[in-house]
Amino acid sequence: MAEMEQGYIDSLIEKAQKAQKEFESYSQEQVDAIVKAMGKIIYDNAELIAKEAVEETGYGRVDSKILKITRCTTAAWHYLHDKKSVGMIDWDPVEKLATYAKPVGVVAALVPTTNPVSTTVSNGMSILKCRNAMIVSPHPRAKKTTIHGVELINEAIRAAGAPENLVQIVDQPSMAATSELMTKVDVVVATGGAPMVKSAYSSGVPAYGSGAGNATVIIDNTCNTPERQAEAAMNTRISKCSDFGSGCSCDGNLIIHEDVYDGFVAALVKEGAYLANEEEAEKLKAVMWDEAGHRLPNTVAISPQKLAEAAGFEIPADRKFIAVTGGGIENVGKEHFFSSEKLTTLLTLFKYYGEFENALTMMQAMFNVGGKGHSCGIYSFDDDHIHRLGMCAPVSRIMVRQPNNRGNSGSSTNGMPPTSSMGCGTWGGNIVSENICLKHYMNTTWVARPLPEDMPSNEELFGEFNKPDMDVE
Repeated sequence: MAEMEQGYIDSLIEKAQKAQKEFESYSQEQVDAIVKAMGKIIYDNAELIAKEAVEETGYGRVDSKILKITRCTTAAWHYLHDKKSVGMIDWDPVEKLATYAKPVGVVAALVPTTNPVSTTVSNGMSILKCRNAMIVSPHPRAKKTTIHGVELINEAIRAAGAPENLVQIVDQPSMAATSELMTKVDVVVATGGAPMVKSAYSSGVPAYGSGAGNATVIIDNTCNTPERQAEAAMNTRISKCSDFGSGCSCDGNLIIHEDVYDGFVAALVKEGAYLANEEEAEKLKAVMWDEAGHRLPNTVAISPQKLAEAAGFEIPADRKFIAVTGGGIENVGKEHFFSSEKLTTLLTLFKYYGEFENALTMMQAMFNVGGKGHSCGIYSFDDDHIHRLGMCAPVSRIMVRQPNNRGNSGSSTNGMPPTSSMGCGTWGGNIVSENICLKHYMNTTWVARPLPEDMPSNEELFGEFNKPDMDVE
């Protein structure tokens, strides 16, 4: 790395450390006012930011990005507004344990090209809530939009009383600059592709990363009425079409029971699906993947009309996504590209036969292709089916009868903590298997007061295996 670039990163770190030390002394009320101001300024400018992001990156839809921004800011503030993050945050009178919150220091936030500002503000609100400083490392393709978002944030938080340089951005992003940044902060949160996450975990400092997705949803035999099929199809359309399918949580594969397959597919068509024939499916495959199965970037996050055009055919203007028939379990695997992650307005329909166990087997095969650790969904009214999926699915989150793309990141209609960064456990090469949120950006100190001894004898604990006098001091 050039000496000039190293000096630039060192300067950012020095200013962030100074700001964080000052911020550490703020009261809960002062902190909350700053966090609220951060969310509100981005909420108020959602339309402008969304337009800028689409124009700069070429990814996604303006209306979807507006919804992402408004929902992530409102959800984050709703979750954070009454949470304690200063001083003693918990007291257990039975165990006589007190818990005190402390900042982690300076956080490097690596944000993706698909959600440059929504990820920045969603993670940033939790980061600042814990009295940390934040340095944003944008994707080069979304640099201008991310810089503008940070400028707006700074305008708002300065007015709310935040120290200067509490939020900064690497305005000339590069792999070298990001690598240098990650080695000098206290915590890294990396939201993006696998190489970025791997680099974060190799930085030598504590890091949180998000794994890749390949959301698969099981439609079981209880989706057996027109009303249920319509609801499941609507959920699919919402999740598939959001931002032209650019998110890791967007539906990629459906596993549909044979008894409800035809009715459900008809409901998908009513929701805007275009059913590609075999010839069209082959054309789609050719423009989406190379011969080795690597996803080609020019068809990522585009409208179904543009996707069809790229493949050499036309679809009606009212179609919202394209569906291809994937077949059965014999068509799942790394050599079958349609079972992998799409990141666009394409959905693959698979059919399972007989027992629910066959759906679980197919789901496991899907995750052997990719997306293990991230998420899956199920449309079912059978609690046993839901339980069995929960027992065996190698994922960190399962959405029941709701759109994956809305539910995974936290929603007003479920209890998931709001976030733009979703840990995928060791399945996805991550250190956490939960939504990365408030608690991950704070240190805690436990203060334990003495209690009357409450411990059974070794004989009571170990019975015949007890060895007398083993614990005599």
